[in-house]
Amino acid sequence: MEQHRTRTPHDGTRRGVPPPLPPQAARGGAGAGRTGSSAARAGGTPRRPTAAAAAAVRPTGPPPIVQAVRRMPNPRLTGLGGGLFCGALMFALGCLDQLLFGASLTVYGVLFLPVCVVTAVWIRRGDLLTAPIVVPIAFAVGLLPVAESGQGVSGRLMGLFTALATQAGWLYGGTLVAGSIATVRKIRLMNRRSTRNRPPV
Repeated sequence: MEQHRTRTPHDGTRRGVPPPLPPQAARGGAGAGRTGSSAARAGGTPRRPTAAAAAAVRPTGPPPIVQAVRRMPNPRLTGLGGGLFCGALMFALGCLDQLLFGASLTVYGVLFLPVCVVTAVWIRRGDLLTAPIVVPIAFAVGLLPVAESGQGVSGRLMGLFTALATQAGWLYGGTLVAGSIATVRKIRLMNRRSTRNRPPV
């Protein structure tokens, strides 16, 4: 008897090859792949901060002028030390004035003002009242190489007194500057002490 062989239905696919995916699944898989790749890019590469954000985060220091002032020397002189400093500096400036400017009293008076300011600033707090006292003495000491001198001691003293009389404006101006700076510093010191000793409310 003849036996009929039964064949399995052939659906057009080969063994070992997966069937094709439907269109909806293919589109969904592609979209998921794109979303995953964009998420990976977003998470893998962090954003760089902009220039404005970096400038905002960067700490800003004091201005250059303030930094230069802070780097300047700030000694504290006693009353005697301030007098010696001011007198020696004015005598040196008087000698320099005689060498460079022919003993010009106007140049000497102009140089006297910043010396008064520096002396009043560098004297320590306990000796502030000596600032307007030592600067006139230093002015007279610095006039020795600048003032016109005659014969002998009497002639030199006459030249010194004449220079003091003719340059009294610079002398009073420098003394006023030193006294004003010392007064302001004294008032600030008294205010700080009163604030420190005030009981808390």
